[in-house]
Amino acid sequence: MHIKITGTGSYIPNVVKKNADFNQHQFLNEDGSAFKQTNDIIIKKFKAITGIEERRYANPQLNTSDLGFYAANKAISDAKIDPEKLDYIIVASNYGDVKHGNIQCDTVPSIGSRIKHKLGIKNPNCIAYDMLFGCPGWVQGIIHAQGFMKAGMAKKCLVIGAETLSRVVDHSDRDSMIYSDGAGATILEISENENGILSHEAASHTFAEADYINFGESYNKHDNSGTRFIKMKGRKIYEFALTNVPLAMKSCLDKSGISIKDLKKIFIHQANEKMDEAIIERFYKLYDLDTPKDIMPMCINEFGNSSVATIPTLYDIVLKENFKNHKLNKGDIILFASVGAGMNINAFVYQY
Repeated sequence: MHIKITGTGSYIPNVVKKNADFNQHQFLNEDGSAFKQTNDIIIKKFKAITGIEERRYANPQLNTSDLGFYAANKAISDAKIDPEKLDYIIVASNYGDVKHGNIQCDTVPSIGSRIKHKLGIKNPNCIAYDMLFGCPGWVQGIIHAQGFMKAGMAKKCLVIGAETLSRVVDHSDRDSMIYSDGAGATILEISENENGILSHEAASHTFAEADYINFGESYNKHDNSGTRFIKMKGRKIYEFALTNVPLAMKSCLDKSGISIKDLKKIFIHQANEKMDEAIIERFYKLYDLDTPKDIMPMCINEFGNSSVATIPTLYDIVLKENFKNHKLNKGDIILFASVGAGMNINAFVYQY
């Protein structure tokens, strides 16, 4: 038995926020003091490190569940299945339906329940739930779905990654320039051929790393609203990722029995261009190899970091649009990998 992705879909918001749009922001240090550099210099350094030139924000009238619904609809259509036949809808998200201009995360009912409702599915045996696993949530949803299917509990699953991070950022924090909105979705089905998921790996590092990404107060000490925002310890995350992600990727690939020389593409969470490039370089160094050209598609420069949505969105557009001359051929071996809040790491090897 093999578990295969039979349909993909994505929703990329049409509100474009360019780096120049942050020129009027007042960026502050954690202690509330102002930076000595001008915004021009801050933004230039930001671009050099992250690779981000612009990002996408959701329209004010749309919430995370709307973005996830649009992506899901496309994936269902792509797979040519009856949505009533879905056994599970697993939605990776971190903050629920944060309405535009609101300060509160709306998590009841779950995003999964909301998307199932929007899809008009009547079947009560289609179980919808949310996955809270930080940025690696979509990959973990794939791992869950595979487990259900191998256990004989499901034949068709819908796994979605959707987020509106633009609504949980502190505008006085320069890290706010990283985050974006979007959604990606995939249909998984049981396949009798040899293609599909070959292996997976997952780990949660919480002893010293649990709060590397958290919800914290604004850097603007005059903000007395009590609102909390997404915060991260960038240097610690960078060091953690470079140490641990390549090892997890190697373990996953070795479990599959596939030679690294047969690997055609790596779809890694679009968190930070320099960090992702360093992770891939270290991964290949574990095999005493140099990084092959064009092994890693990147979309962070124009879409930003949409957390759980980055990988399924990128996979969908590469499949359907020959994105930046990246394409997949039947039988290609792909490695998916992610890292994020928790701190969590995961990966899976897939034969297209």
